[in-house]
Amino acid sequence: MKTLTTATLLAAAGVFGLSGCASTGNITPQYVPPSTYQSYDCQALNQEYIRVNNYVNAARNEQSSLSASGVGVGVSAGRWGISPNISFGVGQSNNTKARDAKLSRLYGERDAIIQSARIQRCSFANGVKIYGE
Repeated sequence: MKTLTTATLLAAAGVFGLSGCASTGNITPQYVPPSTYQSYDCQALNQEYIRVNNYVNAARNEQSSLSASGVGVGVSAGRWGISPNISFGVGQSNNTKARDAKLSRLYGERDAIIQSARIQRCSFANGVKIYGE
């Protein structure tokens, strides 16, 4: 019984340890052509930039979660006798994938807005970096 309790604690520590290392990684923006915003003036571009940034911040604050496909604790018998067996699986949930896709699209829109604002020489775009700069 003591071995089973130790195995359970080790499994829980492993799950918490892996969840601490999980990250969304670098999200590459989708390409959105700057010509999409060519009819906007500087004020409209600034408002659109603020709107997209608000969506980006909301999407970043969504919970990134790991989905555990299972944690198993058991006893197995093998060549070396009877020993505890711990198995678990952790993967990226569909919600995180959807969030990453949304962020990729929003980053692309934000970059296109800045590029269009630079073409029109809008003051709010000064000093704002886009992906790859």
